[in-house]
Amino acid sequence: MPSKDARNLLQIAVPAAAAGAIAVAVSAAVAGGKGALGAVVGTLLAVLFMGIGLYVLQWTARTLPQLFQAMGLMLYMAQLLLLLIFVAVFKGTSLFNPKAFAVALVVTTVVWMAAQARAHMKAKIFYIDPDAEKSEKREKTGPSS
Repeated sequence: MPSKDARNLLQIAVPAAAAGAIAVAVSAAVAGGKGALGAVVGTLLAVLFMGIGLYVLQWTARTLPQLFQAMGLMLYMAQLLLLLIFVAVFKGTSLFNPKAFAVALVVTTVVWMAAQARAHMKAKIFYIDPDAEKSEKREKTGPSS
């Protein structure tokens, strides 16, 4: 993973993990051990889904830039479908508190998206490729000696 991608992931994952930790503490205080477990599961699920999604989108942007938007939409649908399957499987569970799970999942996801938007706004991304301009000039003028 290039250093700028790792830095970007760090700027996104740390606030999301902090929000998840706060959700776990609040859930533990309000709903006890099952609430804390539900919040941990919700936080881990959100960070896992969003982290994998970020990695897939960065890989797509580097290797297949023409499919970037389509991959983003497909990835979003896949994440929703996997979450729906997870919720359906654990619908009547007594392993953890489902309300604490839902709150932690939503809070962590919203903080992840806000941190991702902030990281993207602060990133210094070229609107043009400076190397492409140099290669165009070389093609027009011929190879330099």
